[in-house]
Amino acid sequence: MSELDELQQAVARVAVRTAPAVVGIGGHWHRGSGVVFAKDRVLTNAHNVHGDGATCVFSDGRRERGKLLGEDMDGDLAVLDVNTAAAAPLAWAGEAALPSVGAVVFAVASAGGGEVRTTMGQVSGVARSFRGPGGRLIGGSIEHTAPLAPGSSGSPILDSEGRLLGLNTQRLGEGFYLAQPADGALKTRIDALARGESTVRPMLGIAVAPSHVARHLRRAVGLPDRDGILVRGVEKAGPAENAGIREGDLIVSAAGSEVTDPDELHAALAKAGVGKLEIGLVRGVEDLTVMVDLTAGPANKQN
Repeated sequence: MSELDELQQAVARVAVRTAPAVVGIGGHWHRGSGVVFAKDRVLTNAHNVHGDGATCVFSDGRRERGKLLGEDMDGDLAVLDVNTAAAAPLAWAGEAALPSVGAVVFAVASAGGGEVRTTMGQVSGVARSFRGPGGRLIGGSIEHTAPLAPGSSGSPILDSEGRLLGLNTQRLGEGFYLAQPADGALKTRIDALARGESTVRPMLGIAVAPSHVARHLRRAVGLPDRDGILVRGVEKAGPAENAGIREGDLIVSAAGSEVTDPDELHAALAKAGVGKLEIGLVRGVEDLTVMVDLTAGPANKQN
């Protein structure tokens, strides 16, 4: 058997084995894909789900309304409760089997109306990062070249046996795509979402401007340059306001580490969890330190 024959057989095998477990999510202008990962449970991207659920279209043409069980907007993940009938869940390849650069991978995504599209590519990078719907940085992604058409977000990348390697999340353009790896951390997160435990990350309740905007504004009013992120809005009765943070303050540190961009602040918040976080501020020319209680008051979906 030639290498070309083996390749054709691999594509056909993956398509046949996995098509029933790959579903269409939504329709019309808001179409995505999803994966049956357990009985009556479908995993997709959070940005594919609007409201309390979404329509799921199976490979046999069956349409079922899926109810949202849990979502992680910052991590761009959502789990739906839907009747999966005879669709067998995809097997996980396991963390030890996650691909390295150069590995061949397969993508199976909804093509609309229950049909699926199977493509093949190679892993072009690992540990890539992208921004989720909430603007937070998501790291550790697999970059690959298996072509994906619109409506493919939330679809799986697979090995030659049809085992799950990752969840397609973002198109980079020029033929490159990012997938969240199907590692132990992802499994833990989706199991929690399947139990109805939506992920709520600690937030200060502020809107911020990046460092270069802060420098420009400080120069405009004759203040010396300082690296940091500018507070341009404070949520009423939120953790930041309760701690005394004001609009116009410059955040320069969090938990004793310098802060020069929002990603560093997000990292400090994630590490602090639901607890207290020391924030270093500059107000005009005065250096201040405040302790923020992240359990105090409402917090919006900003920072």
